[in-house]
Amino acid sequence: MALIPDNTLITATPEEGRALAIMIARKTIGAIQPDAEVRGELRPAYANDADSLTAAGHVVAIEFATVAAANNYWRG
Repeated sequence: MALIPDNTLITATPEEGRALAIMIARKTIGAIQPDAEVRGELRPAYANDADSLTAAGHVVAIEFATVAAANNYWRG
C-alpha cells in the first residue's frame, strides 16, 4: 500500500493539497488497522463521538500543514 500517492506531496492547489491530506490520513488509519471488518465495527463508536471527530480533524490538519509546507504554501 502506497501511503503517499505517486510518492509526492506536491499539488497544484490548496484544494488538491487538502484532498491529499485527507487521503493520507485515511491511508494511515488503514495501515494502522488493516482489517477492514474491524474498522467497520469501530466506525459507529467514533462516528458519533464529538471528541473522536475532533481528533480526526486534527490529524487531517497536521497532514495539511505538512503538505502546505512541502508546496511552499502555494506561492504565486
